[in-house]
Amino acid sequence: MGPNTESADDLQALRDRYVPKGPFNATRYLAATAKGAVITDTEGRELIDFAGGIGVVNVGHCNPKVVAAIKDQAEKFIHTCFHIVMYEPYIRLAQKLCELAPGDFEKMALFANAGAEAVENAVKIARSHTKRPGVIAFEGGFHGRTLLTMTMTSKVKPYKFGFGPFAPEVYRMPYAYCYRCPMGLDKATCGAACADLLKDFFIGHAAAENVAALVVEPVLGEGGFVTPPTQYFTKLAAICKENGIVFVADEVQTGFGRTGKYFAMEHHGIEPDITSVAKSLGGGMPISGVVGRREIMDAPQVGGTGGTYGGNPLACRAALAVLEVFEEDKLLEKGRTLGEKIQKRFASWMAEYELIGEERGLGPMRALELVTDREKKTPATAQAKALVKFCVDRGLLLLSCGTHGNVIRTLMPLVITDEQLERGLSIMEEGLREISKGNF
Repeated sequence: MGPNTESADDLQALRDRYVPKGPFNATRYLAATAKGAVITDTEGRELIDFAGGIGVVNVGHCNPKVVAAIKDQAEKFIHTCFHIVMYEPYIRLAQKLCELAPGDFEKMALFANAGAEAVENAVKIARSHTKRPGVIAFEGGFHGRTLLTMTMTSKVKPYKFGFGPFAPEVYRMPYAYCYRCPMGLDKATCGAACADLLKDFFIGHAAAENVAALVVEPVLGEGGFVTPPTQYFTKLAAICKENGIVFVADEVQTGFGRTGKYFAMEHHGIEPDITSVAKSLGGGMPISGVVGRREIMDAPQVGGTGGTYGGNPLACRAALAVLEVFEEDKLLEKGRTLGEKIQKRFASWMAEYELIGEERGLGPMRALELVTDREKKTPATAQAKALVKFCVDRGLLLLSCGTHGNVIRTLMPLVITDEQLERGLSIMEEGLREISKGNF
């Protein structure tokens, strides 16, 4: 195709004509270029990116090292299918992932294309290892859009509505949402009692002997950036170990520096049996992975896992470059500093705006939960939607999340400059000020 001469309105009309409404668009902008933490649209507007392609570009848009790796690989070969003719980038990436993933034990890793595939493969592997069918997921969790992962996902609209019947042998229990405790307890004294519910769960929902895997996000992604205490995960992992259940950490959104560490479970000292990864692993290229204990990962028969494009060589080279960027550019340290800046600003806003019920998160994976009444904790869904629109209209890409859509989250690239961060936060604060006055 030649140079694009069509206007944004023309392209929007084509989108409306040829692309169904199912693939949602958060904005009406059309990207022309992107670099670091800024996207420039087809009309020349610069957009500060606090969305990061939904947590995909922690190393920044078009990171030079990632781009160079993709170009170099594209000139050698683009696809052979790893199952037909192997290639070094897949093997080297598996080695690196095994070295980085939590756990002082031998590991193995395989690759697929998207987060949902990683989660689904984790479940398949756990079932093969344990010879059990059951899967336990959590309220507020999001794991993907395939039949199995959609079933595991908690929120009905828009992710599950009209798409049933769902996969069998998937069970759901409460998550440690301390701000809205499912047990009505005080987080300072409860001792993570909601984790103990798993023991009763085996009585009333699914026998432990029938459960292959417990799949949990260290921080809820789409569920509202809910951040449980360490004791919660310690208890869950211990109960799983006692009952021969594979403990799976879904680190698709939390992984690769989003929380200031490579993996969020590192904050809790937890060594998952299996970890699923995707998003920022590839720096923008579609790749996901499953890494875990060698004896578990090696359970499926030859040919039992895989796929035509899994671990595509371009994506593997991009992922290896991402890991180089983290190491050479000290990106974890930058992420932790970024998180401290955001947390300090959010805390100051909470002291000023009653609209904010809680600020929370790990590192730069932070959120504001908006409420219309702090005592009743009434979700401020309309206000959150209005704040996102206010920011988007002023050139700041921002996303909401949460069961009630009342949580504002930050997923900006870790390479964002201080000036870009300040501009973005200033737009957010201006929006909070206006919406707190009822101007929306």
